[in-house]
This record gives sequence, structure tokens and C-alpha cells, in this order.
Amino acid sequence: MQENTHIIDEKTLKRSVLLVTAFAAFLTPFLGSAINLALPAIAKDFNTTAIELGWIASSFILSAAMFLLPFGRLADIVGRKKIFTYGISLFSLSSFLIIFSWNIGSLIIFRIIQGIAGAMIFGTSLAILTSVFGPGERGKAMGINITAVYTGLSGGPVIGGLLTQHFGWRSIFVFLVPFGIASLYLIIKKIQIEWVEAKGEKFDWKGSVIYGISMASFMYGFSKLPSAQGWIFLGSALILGLIFLFFEKGISNPVFDIRLILYNRVFAFSGIAALIHYSATSATGFFISLYLQYIKGMDARTAGFVMISQPVMMALLSPLAGKLSDKYNPGIIASYGMGLTATGLIMLCFVNETSPIYLIIGLLIIMGVGFGLFSSPNSNAIMSSVEKKYLGVASGVVGTMRMAGQMLSMGIAMMLLAVYLGKEAITPATYPGLISGMRTGFIIFSLLCILGIFASLARNRRLN
Repeated sequence: MQENTHIIDEKTLKRSVLLVTAFAAFLTPFLGSAINLALPAIAKDFNTTAIELGWIASSFILSAAMFLLPFGRLADIVGRKKIFTYGISLFSLSSFLIIFSWNIGSLIIFRIIQGIAGAMIFGTSLAILTSVFGPGERGKAMGINITAVYTGLSGGPVIGGLLTQHFGWRSIFVFLVPFGIASLYLIIKKIQIEWVEAKGEKFDWKGSVIYGISMASFMYGFSKLPSAQGWIFLGSALILGLIFLFFEKGISNPVFDIRLILYNRVFAFSGIAALIHYSATSATGFFISLYLQYIKGMDARTAGFVMISQPVMMALLSPLAGKLSDKYNPGIIASYGMGLTATGLIMLCFVNETSPIYLIIGLLIIMGVGFGLFSSPNSNAIMSSVEKKYLGVASGVVGTMRMAGQMLSMGIAMMLLAVYLGKEAITPATYPGLISGMRTGFIIFSLLCILGIFASLARNRRLN
């Protein structure tokens, strides 16, 4: 159901929605990629360990993953524009607060708040796009939206590197605040329509709490492996996850309708493919950033120019891939993309201290092409496979798979740093451990990506 406060023609609405969601889609990936380049500067400022550096990224991902699905469902009930607007507001506020971080603990707390805001944005943006763009044009719209994501990823290393080098790491967040305010202005002024497909239905608070705790336990436990504490949290997460599934199956308005997984093959395998793909790729930027700045001795700006090669390819290919997914089976296109990503990851396993920079750039380009071919077709497959009343939930699932995959990927990276470096800071004496941990990570990611190809191919039909 749509609630109109002003009459607005369809063409203007589509243009406005595309602009606003693309603008918002730029913010979070820009910040994530910029922070990767700022990690050494933050470590120097706050005298942190490698594990603490990992939590700067992981705290955002953890809180976002906990709240994505509940906010997606809540948006279906109270309004997608409303939740989206709150998300942009909170994201801008938390970015401003991070400027005044006084130690690593305060920075991580503000990143947690930022993650909650990210959940509001990710849990609604694709649902809003799908509400406005119908079959035959949806893939193209998602391709443009994902291009904005990759533009953020592209701009992050370069702009973040320049800002960090010349003005300090806090300037990254100063840079973001005006963008958040501009995005907020656009959605309030340009979109005078609300989408409330599930208005009047009850919100599943109990299920949301169980889901959030189980997700937090899983993510935190994974980050603590191989310690006993890590296994305890993982075991608790498994038990809570089973309780969540049984609870959701027995209520009339669940936060997540289990039937979407049990009886919707396209939805289920597209979600699994997304989870695996993000699990296999998200920590590569973290590893490559540390490799370039510590092992290769680059400054943040130079490392940023090297790392931009991957997201540039993503941005260039996403609109084309999205458009193709409107005409051809999106599962096949996404599978080709994942195959290319796996190829790049396998070759990264052989990188060492003496590897030439042009090799790193070439492998990042291969992975960028793979990612560009995967993302928008896979998102199109997920969003096109559900009824309108579940669009917020589906958008939340897309975001959850991305965030859960990122957290798993960072969890693997942090576990390997703990194994190979312990609680030591990264110094020339621990460089061999950093290289070994990085290469082990790429081996694990390669195996995951190969598994993901089979999940992607398991989709048996195209849904419009």
C-alpha cells in the first residue's frame, strides 16, 4: 500500500528514488574503504593492537547484521521512507560524534551506533527501489544503485588516503557529514510518498530479540576463535538460531517468514550465494591495505590509488550486469562473476613480500570484474522472487547476507591475525606472521568462493 502526501508523476518519482537511494548507497562503502586506509594512522594515534584495529570494521558490521532483518520488517509495517530517513539521520550524527573519539573504545562504540544506522538504510533501500521499478527495469535500477556503492568503494581509498595523510583520519568523518545532510534533504524534499505494504500487521519483537542475540553471539564467537570462549558463543548462537526458526514457524506475523527459504528456491540459493561471496571477499581489502602500507611501505594515498582498481571495475560493470539480468537468467550471470572472483583469490594465495605491485593491481581488477558481474544480478534475483509485502524483509536479507558475510570474512581475518601475530602490534619483526596469515586467509576465501559457485548455479529458474 502506498500513502501519497503529494501528487507526483511516475517519471519524477523514479528519478528521485534512484538519486536518493544511490546517494545513500555511496556513504557506507565509502566510509568502510576509507577506514581501511586510515588503520595505521588510527593505530598510531590510539596505540592499538592488530586485533583492536579489526574491531573498528567489525563493530559496524556486527551491529548492522543484528538489526538489518528487524528494520526491514519494521519498514514494511510503519513505512520504508520513514525508517530510511531515520537511518540517514543517525548515520550523519554518529559520523559527527566519531570526530571527537578520545580512545579506541569510544571509536568502536560510535561505530556500533553507525552500524545500527546502516541497518536502517540497507534494510529499506532495495525495497524502495523494487517498489518503484517493475520487472524489466529493476535490474538496471539496481545496477545503478550498486554502481553508487562501488563508487563509494572507489572514492574511499583515494579520498580517504588523501584526507588521512594531509588532515588526519578524523577528517574522513568530517568529510562525510555534509553528504549525510544532503542525502537527508533530498529524501525529505524529493520523495513525497510512503510505502507501507504490511500496514496494520504486528511487529515480532520476541523474534527480533532472539534473532539479534543469536546473530551477535555468532559474530562475536567467530571473531574469538580458536579460543574456548569463541566456541561457547558459537554453540549458544546455534541453539538460539534453532529456537528462532521454531518460534518464527509458529506465529502469524514473523519477523522472517521461514517459507521464503523452505519453498522459494531462487530466494534461498541467491541468499546463500551472497553470503558466501561476501564471506570470501570482504576481508581482502583489509589484508591488502595492511600489506601495501606495512610490507610495501606505501603511504595511505599511494595505497589508495592501488586499491581503487577493484571498485572501479565494479562500478563500471554493475549497470551492464544489472541490465543483462533483466533479459537473461541472473543466476547464470552471477555465477560467471563468482568464478572470476575465485580466480583472482586463488592467484592472491601466491603473493609474497617481493610480489610486484602490477600483479596486485591485475588481481584486484579480475576480482572487481567478478564482483561487478555478481552483485546486481544476484540482488535482482532475490528482490524479484518475493511478494510486495515481503520487500522490506527481502531487502533486509540482502543486507544481512552482505553484513554477515563481511563479519565472517573479518572474523576469519582476525582469527588468523590472532594465530599468527597474537596480541603483538604489526612491526617489522611480525611481518612474516602477517604475510602467512594473509596467505592462509586467501586460501580459505578461495575455497569458499568455489563453493559459492555451486550455490549460485543451484537456482533453477528465472523470476521476474
